[in-house]
Parts: sequence; C-alpha cells; structure tokens
Amino acid sequence: MSAATQERMPALYLSHGAPPLADDPVWPGELAAWAAALPRPRAVLVVSAHWEEAPLALGATRTVPLVHDFWGFPEHYYRVRYEAPGAPELAESVRKLLRAPGTPVQDVPDRGLDHGAYVPLVEMYPDADIPVLQVSMPTLDPARLMEVGRRLAPLRDEGVLIVGSGFFTHNLAALRQAGVPSWSAEFDDWGRRALEAGDVDGLLDFARKSPAGLLAHPRTEHFAPLFVTMGAADAAGELDLRKSVIDGFWMGLAKRSVQFG
Repeated sequence: MSAATQERMPALYLSHGAPPLADDPVWPGELAAWAAALPRPRAVLVVSAHWEEAPLALGATRTVPLVHDFWGFPEHYYRVRYEAPGAPELAESVRKLLRAPGTPVQDVPDRGLDHGAYVPLVEMYPDADIPVLQVSMPTLDPARLMEVGRRLAPLRDEGVLIVGSGFFTHNLAALRQAGVPSWSAEFDDWGRRALEAGDVDGLLDFARKSPAGLLAHPRTEHFAPLFVTMGAADAAGELDLRKSVIDGFWMGLAKRSVQFG
C-alpha cells in the first residue's frame, strides 16, 4: 500500500456473535458506535475464528459471494449480502510482510468472507464501501499468532484496521442453558483482569492459567484471534493502550471486545 497516514489505526479483537446478532436490541448499536469512534480505515484486514488454513492463506481480493458457514438458521440469514470491495494492494502488502523462508503464503481467490468477518462488519460499516481482506489462521498456537500480528503491525500506519474476530467465551453448550454459566462469567472476569494487568504470559497460557479455561474454550479457535491483535499492538509498544469497548453476555457467552491503541 502507499504512504502512511498521519494517524495509526488501532487493532481490535471483537466477539462476532452469529447471524442473529443483527436482531439483538443492543449489540448492533454497540458495534456501530465503536466504528463511528474510530478513524475511518482505508482497508480492513480480518482474521476470523472460522478460517484455519496452513500455510497462511489470503482470501479473495475481489468481491465474491459470502461464506454462509452456519446451519439450521432461518432462510433470511442466508440472504445477507456484504459486497465490500476487494483489497489487492493490501494483499500484496501482506505477502511482503509475511513471506519469509519456511513461511509461505498462499492465495485462495474464491474464498469469500465468512460470518466471523461479515456479521460484525455489516453493523460497523454497513455501506460496504471499505476494502476488506480476510486471512486465515495458520495455527492456533498463541505465541505463533502473536508473531503473525507483529509482522502485520506496519499496516496500521497505512490506514489498515486489523481485526481479530472471535468470541471471548465460546462453548455452545451455553446455548442450552438459562442465564450466564459460571464458567463463562469466571473466564470473562479473569480475561478482563489479565488484559488490564498486561499479563501477556497468562493470556498466552490461558488454557492452564485461567479458571474454567477448557470449559470456556473446549476448542480455542475463538480466543486465538486475540493473539494476532495483541501482536499487532505489541510491535507498536501499545499493549498497555487497551480498553474493553464492549462487554456483557449474549446467550451466555461473553461478548467482550477490546481495542489496542
């Protein structure tokens, strides 16, 4: 991409919900207000919990159909469209930043945005007029994902909003319970305190260091995008410039979402 902007873009970790997020009475407005408070990005780079592929892959750099990667929902959720422009220049910058001996980058030109990308973006940038590029998670290892984020960090000075899209707690058993399960509340409280304290080591080892970590994340793909965001902040010395922008729970799951920078 071309010359740096005057204002560095923040890096975000957001909890993205599911297609019915659009019908929630509160959450869409929270996402919209968050976007309105940010500088307008030149492009958005999304790492979603719903795309794991190694080597690291770049999604479509042109507008292609969305990936409706969910099942059993009412038909209108499958009719959602989000025809954001592709971001070929951003893709080339990502290739240059990430390619190194032993770390290839591949292209998947027909891979559209999955719901971890488009569900929040529909609320944040509903006009779909900002170029979007999605990249895969090549691993779930927190330290390796932080390194990916560090290498992507220079994009923030070029007007790129780096977004890690997951869910702060993610155990779908919660959907079958009334209220907020204790494991979800306990993990959310621990994670909030760990972020506020800048406890990077604890967060990297969350499966062992946190209360109810394996209940909150039986599989860790929804927490993993946080580490890309943290890496993009760490490279700029901004891990201490963080704030929880959204908190609370949705169907028992913690929707905590965090901004760095």
